[in-house]
Amino acid sequence: MTGQNNLDNPIKARIHSFESFGAVDGPGIRFVVFFQGCGLRCKYCHNRDTWPVNSGLEYTSDELISKILRYKNYFTVSGGGVTLSGGEPLLQQDFLLELLPKLKKLGIHTTIDTSGSFPLTDKMKKIIDLTDLFLLDIKCINDDICKDLVGVSNKLELEFARYLSDINKPVWIRQVLVPGITDHEEDLLKLKDFLASLKNVKKVEILPYHDLGRFKWENLGCNYELEDVPNATAEDVARAKKILSL
Repeated sequence: MTGQNNLDNPIKARIHSFESFGAVDGPGIRFVVFFQGCGLRCKYCHNRDTWPVNSGLEYTSDELISKILRYKNYFTVSGGGVTLSGGEPLLQQDFLLELLPKLKKLGIHTTIDTSGSFPLTDKMKKIIDLTDLFLLDIKCINDDICKDLVGVSNKLELEFARYLSDINKPVWIRQVLVPGITDHEEDLLKLKDFLASLKNVKKVEILPYHDLGRFKWENLGCNYELEDVPNATAEDVARAKKILSL
C-alpha cells in the first residue's frame, strides 16, 4: 500500500506474518517480515496465501519497528538483522523508503528477499541503496521455462542482478531446484556462466523443491499444478552444485 505520509494518513504496509528467529534468510539470526502480496505465480510457492495484495494486517513503519526492537538484542549479537520477505516486499516501495532509513539509523542490518522482477526506477535504486543485502531468486535462467513456471519473463530479474553487480551490492543468489523443470544441465551451465559474470555474489543456494506448501493451495481451493513432480533429493542438489561448481 502506498500514499503520502502525514500524521492523519500515515503510510502503512500490509504484512502477512513474522518469524522472530529466522536462521536461513540472511546472515545470523533474522527477524523476518513476510509482506503480503505477490505479482508472480510460482507453481512451487509454499506461501500461496501471501499472493492477494489486499489481505494481511496493516502496520505503520513505527509500529513495525516497535515490534522488531523487542528482538534486537537477540539478532544483533549473532550478526543478524531484519529480513524483508514475502510475498514480495518490493511491491510496497513507499513503505520501504520510510522503513529502511529508520532501520539504518538504529544500526540494524537489512536484507530484502525478492524476485527482482521490477524496473530499475529511481525509487527502486534508492531502495537498493538503503538495503545491506539482497537474497535474489533466479527463478530459471531459461526464459521459456521461467514464464511457464512463475508467470513472468526472467528479463527484469536478470537486469536487477546485473545492476546489483554494477554497484557492488552484496547478494545471495537462490535457485529452487524443481526436478524435470529447473534442473536441466544446459540451463544450469548457462546459470553458471551468468553467475560468473557477476562480481557481488557472496553465496549461491540451491533450494530443493518440496511440496510441503501444497495444503495451503488446497485450503484455498486452488489447483496445485506440480502434483506429479517429485521432491528434490539430496542427490539432485549435489548434482546441481557439481554442475555449478559450488
